[in-house]
Amino acid sequence: MTAFTRRTLLVGGALLVGIGPERTALAADSPSKLPGSLPEAPRIDAWIRIGEDGAVTVLTGKAELGQGIKTALIQVAAEELGVAPDSVRLVTADTELTPNEGYTAGSHSMQDSATAIRHAAAAARALLTEAAGRRLAVAPETLTVAGGAVAAPDGRRLAFGEIAAEVALDADVPASVRPRDPATYAIVGRPLPRVDIPAKVAGGAAYVQDIRAPGMVHARIVRPPRPGARLVDVDAAAVATRPGVVRIHRDGSFLAVLAEREYAAVTAMRALAQVAVWQGGTPVPEPDALFTDLASRDATRSVIHEAGTGAPAPAGRRLTAQYRRRYQMHGSIGPSCAVAEFDGDRLTVWSHAQGMFPLRKALAEMLALPEDRIRCIHVEGSGCYGHNGADDAAGDAALLAKALPGRPVRVQYTREQEHLWEPYGGAMLTTASAALGPDGRIADWDYAVRSPTHLTRPPGAGQLLSARMLETPFPAPPPKALAQPEGGGDRNAIPLYRLPRARVAHDFVTDMPLRVSALRSLGAYMNVFSIESFLDELAEAAGADPVAFRLRHLDDPRARAVIEAAASRFGWGTILPKNRGAGFAFARYKNLAAYCALAVEVALERESGRVRLVRAQAAVDAGEVVNPHGIRDQIEGGIIQAMSWSLFEAVGHDAEGPTSRDWSTYPIARFPDVPDRIDVHLIDRPGSPFLGAGEVAQGPTAAALANAIRQAAGVRLRELPMRPELVKAAIGV
Repeated sequence: MTAFTRRTLLVGGALLVGIGPERTALAADSPSKLPGSLPEAPRIDAWIRIGEDGAVTVLTGKAELGQGIKTALIQVAAEELGVAPDSVRLVTADTELTPNEGYTAGSHSMQDSATAIRHAAAAARALLTEAAGRRLAVAPETLTVAGGAVAAPDGRRLAFGEIAAEVALDADVPASVRPRDPATYAIVGRPLPRVDIPAKVAGGAAYVQDIRAPGMVHARIVRPPRPGARLVDVDAAAVATRPGVVRIHRDGSFLAVLAEREYAAVTAMRALAQVAVWQGGTPVPEPDALFTDLASRDATRSVIHEAGTGAPAPAGRRLTAQYRRRYQMHGSIGPSCAVAEFDGDRLTVWSHAQGMFPLRKALAEMLALPEDRIRCIHVEGSGCYGHNGADDAAGDAALLAKALPGRPVRVQYTREQEHLWEPYGGAMLTTASAALGPDGRIADWDYAVRSPTHLTRPPGAGQLLSARMLETPFPAPPPKALAQPEGGGDRNAIPLYRLPRARVAHDFVTDMPLRVSALRSLGAYMNVFSIESFLDELAEAAGADPVAFRLRHLDDPRARAVIEAAASRFGWGTILPKNRGAGFAFARYKNLAAYCALAVEVALERESGRVRLVRAQAAVDAGEVVNPHGIRDQIEGGIIQAMSWSLFEAVGHDAEGPTSRDWSTYPIARFPDVPDRIDVHLIDRPGSPFLGAGEVAQGPTAAALANAIRQAAGVRLRELPMRPELVKAAIGV
């Protein structure tokens, strides 16, 4: 049986083996003009390695979360190096092997990592041609690189493996390196089957939940009955003697059971919960008081945008609206899981958290271990974009592995634990006010968003749930607002539209009754919903077509192009049957990433208030397209997920805390709710920078649905989610 050590891991029968020395301590004085993540990791071999057998290994600090970056990064490297994509080995997010790229978040993977890999691969190709030129006694510029070899005009060729020893890939990527001309692309821009899909659809070992290792023990955590409660007593003696139980572990209010088999751990966890005595807890407002409570909480105001505000406000018809969003959760299909092993000196953790290096820093603080004695390796998890329970599960596993040296420890959450204890997407309030001038254009704009933080991820130990519950707890650090231009709660709060007079404010709420953090697109989902709903309200007041009204306020040619493409392909303006409605929305994610325009058609059941998304037409400009399959997957998945958020999903809670503990108390979209048709038109711009597309569809979907409901039902809904009971009450059926 293969030993389970920090360098080997048995995952469903597949052996993953470390490939080389750590490469994270890179030059601190890297040239700032290098693109992507290269300033933090400028060496070629931080990204590209070529073995003496000619094998190409690509390294990235970003993690595959289901967004398809494994495939896209392989394509980028294969194109530059002139090798077949299926010959490239990719290593992702491993603190011992890959560069530190922080979190995989904010739609930055292509912009940061793919750009770095492209330039590093181009630099490696240049060094290969120089080495081959010396061997063949020809000028390097006369050589071609293809098929894993360098070829001379006379037909002589040298395989990569033959010259690999002569190529110094430990050099920095030069600022002058020139990637291939997009006109010559043979791999980039073409659909390539995603490398992460086969095992997932065939039931193979695809996720951290699938890890099985020799000698592994199964651990389950006993959580409090409500947030903030403390464990005051537990009579664990009877549970400790149950068959298969290895030990009961308690440290303050952190309580866990470890067993030889998973079912033994589950039953022991349930028995242990029955004899645990808890006191206290954090009060939570009743659902009907949620927004009143949010509005009354202390907030710090920042004016994040002002334009033309020196002159008096112009006269004109003024409209004002308030929009609301309830707590929402990630709803990961697979509850969080992690595996850890401590050999008495070093700790290795396998986790589906989105930042291996920040996680390592948090674990080091919690366990009082040097960071260089902790290795964190990313393994995909079954469903999440954002900060769900993955980091917490890794913290639990690390604590228990350190308490049980020599045996791998697997921590698996239950559905109830994932739902009740993951950090949620925060409740939010926005207020929009605008004046229409005599020409029917927006003459004045005033917008404010009230939001908690959208980032409580590690690197602090206090950002791990288990660390807060120890006998000597690590307090949660004060929440912080994320800075513009990307922002957090105020992400996309500044409209891209041309507004002669505008003011945008962010009211940052520091104290919330429920734990909150990053959920896909952060505040952009709510802000785009609010802004694009309000644009429709203004268009209606001006007697203008919503699409024409948007174009009237836009100068950006790329924004106009996606709007015109989506409207044309949808057949905007076509008369729809009764109880059908069409809606439109647009945004550029973070005002600096991908552009997305979306037109949707909905069907309304008046008696039930149920709304169904029938079809959606998206147009997207994400800069240069590497794998059109990958971007379409992201947009289609984003539309479906945001549709589920917008029509179904809200965290239930009462004074005792969250009550959404399963799929019946937190309903999500099911297969019958999937639209009949989703079309995604990509505007490819070869040679232009990559623009992150993973989160661009969230806000436009919510707003387009609200605008379509307005047309179908004749009512305007300003609260998310737009559940059937809300629709029914609005139309008065």
